[in-house]
Amino acid sequence: MTIAQRLADLGITLPAVAVPAAAYVPFVRTGNLVFVSGHIAKQDGKAWVGQLGLTMTTTEGQQAARAVAIDLMGTLQAAAGDLSRIKRIVKVLSLVNSTPTFTEHHLVTNGCSELLVHAFGAEVGAHARSAFGVAQLPLGACVEVELIAELA
Repeated sequence: MTIAQRLADLGITLPAVAVPAAAYVPFVRTGNLVFVSGHIAKQDGKAWVGQLGLTMTTTEGQQAARAVAIDLMGTLQAAAGDLSRIKRIVKVLSLVNSTPTFTEHHLVTNGCSELLVHAFGAEVGAHARSAFGVAQLPLGACVEVELIAELA
């Protein structure tokens, strides 16, 4: 089954690359690597605002991180031309807008990681990962994720 078929089965349509909100580009290709800039969680086209441990639950954070994964794949598709050219999702870095006492950043980030593994399969989609709690994110977003992928 292709990545496109897996996404279609999940009812996922990849968005076009979002216009950067500041002085950066959505992705950089160097050699066989693609570095995808951080994408914030969006809901209904706007920043998905919230703070884990205060206004959002871990489950809601997972849904937000999953939404980020969809946007990341849209950008990755633009960078690669076709998601079938992705040899490996190498690294995911997740920033979670959270209270100082919130400790489930890793579980929030699973929303992104699990969709990537499901879409690309375990051989390509399994990745190294870091998840951090931060005091705030751009526009008050609850989650921001960036990734590095290798092209075939």
